[in-house]
Amino acid sequence: MARRGRSGKVGRWLILVAVLAALAIGGWAYVTRGWKAAGPLSAETGVTVPEGASLAAAARALEKAGAIRSTTGFLRDVKLFGTTDPIRAGEYAIPARASEAEILALLQSGKVRQRLVVVPEGMPSILVQQRLATQPLLTGPAAIPAEGSVLPDGYSFERNEARAAVLARMQAAMTKALAEEWKRRRPTTAVASPREALILASIVEKETALASERRMVAAVYSNRLRAGMMLQADPTTIYPITHGKPLGRRIRKSELAAVNGYNTYAMAGLPAGPICNPGRASIAAVLDPADSRALYFVADGKGGHVFAETLAQHNANVQRYYALRRARGEM
Repeated sequence: MARRGRSGKVGRWLILVAVLAALAIGGWAYVTRGWKAAGPLSAETGVTVPEGASLAAAARALEKAGAIRSTTGFLRDVKLFGTTDPIRAGEYAIPARASEAEILALLQSGKVRQRLVVVPEGMPSILVQQRLATQPLLTGPAAIPAEGSVLPDGYSFERNEARAAVLARMQAAMTKALAEEWKRRRPTTAVASPREALILASIVEKETALASERRMVAAVYSNRLRAGMMLQADPTTIYPITHGKPLGRRIRKSELAAVNGYNTYAMAGLPAGPICNPGRASIAAVLDPADSRALYFVADGKGGHVFAETLAQHNANVQRYYALRRARGEM
């Protein structure tokens, strides 16, 4: 009987141990499930972690945004299951239903929300400055950059980044692109320096919107430069009047006769400086123009141009263009 009593006690002890172990495992599983369970956010939400903010401060911001259920619970779970890697400052896009584990990993990754400011090919510097000025998430002033110093592209930025810093990246990109393209120049180019390439590229950029025509337009102006002819490019005549903005009317005779550093109807050679910010493709075009003897071009009425080697051919092309416009009721 004594033996059976001892056996019974051992059995009850084993049962108790098993129950406690099950409770412990169940409790741990419950806590762990909370760490990796879907969070309360129903839609992606932005949360900003200020520079120098502690994990506790970040947790309070997360709770306020509804990304976690409680600051205390999040900090406890981070201590139990998270890594000791530091979090990084910035604005984060917290995905819908993100778990505590996913949120901590995001804050530690530094993959902050990126926004984009786009500079189209051919945008003049005065409009680049305006585009930066009207971006409400940037801070501080940015001066009007030197014409032609900005590479057209899309530039990412973070909330509260300085406008001047974004502009500096745009200009550094142009410096790099121009240097790279200059190294690839062909002997057929008519320009003698990167600066001249930038000036001529800005004219090509304004004269055609078709990628397929860039090298032909570059060839026309290159041929004119070699021959000592006036470039007679309308965009250069307009530039001193509007600084790159649309003119909105026909060019006046007095403007075609004006003597200044940009009017290529009154002077031979390149204008004094770029008339816009040309894209990389236009820079490449003037450094490797098409193999053509064309000296003239005129619109074809379909969005492109017709090119000619002689003035007689050009005049005939102009008359065909005028006839097309008259038929459309545009003249």
